[in-house]
Amino acid sequence: MADDRWLVVGLGNPGPGYAGHRHNVGQMVVAELASRLGTTLKVHKAGATVGEARVRPGGDRIALAVPSTFMNVSGRPVAALLKFYSLDASKLIVVHDELDLPFDTVRLKTGGGPGGHNGVRDIIAVAGPDFVRVRVGIGRPPGRQDPADYVLSPFAKAEREALPSLISDAADATEQILTDGLLAAQQRWHAPRGAPEPTGDKG
Repeated sequence: MADDRWLVVGLGNPGPGYAGHRHNVGQMVVAELASRLGTTLKVHKAGATVGEARVRPGGDRIALAVPSTFMNVSGRPVAALLKFYSLDASKLIVVHDELDLPFDTVRLKTGGGPGGHNGVRDIIAVAGPDFVRVRVGIGRPPGRQDPADYVLSPFAKAEREALPSLISDAADATEQILTDGLLAAQQRWHAPRGAPEPTGDKG
């Protein structure tokens, strides 16, 4: 296995009609990472668009990917990319929207169930649960709105103003997983806002 490579996948639905939806925030984060790292996502035979980069000079190699399939069948292209790069789920990071987190919140975890997220569920079905998730909070729908309708709708005006900061935070968190490890990233991103960052050996 190529120990120095990671696969980072941003979930969403394909096509311009879905581009600004809450459900596509994972794709937005991967686009931000691609821009930062100077790579372009190109069509790949696995059923995704993929760009390759290093998170820092001499650092781990990463493949940034966005499935070309609809959200609920994200597993097939992810499985194909893991096979293409000879990786297992321990080297996979999936960035996705999370209803159960308040908007403008980023949380990191590995393992566990899908939490009602169909894209994550489909990836678990093909790769098992032991991959890292970058969970980007979009909040619960207001009133009695159906969650399925809510995730397939654009961000509200106030959310759109804060969205660049949220995407930047999620991209920062993903980069920190790659450079410092999951635990160090959790210590930073799970701390209350305004708390001092942890110091010491980041391993």
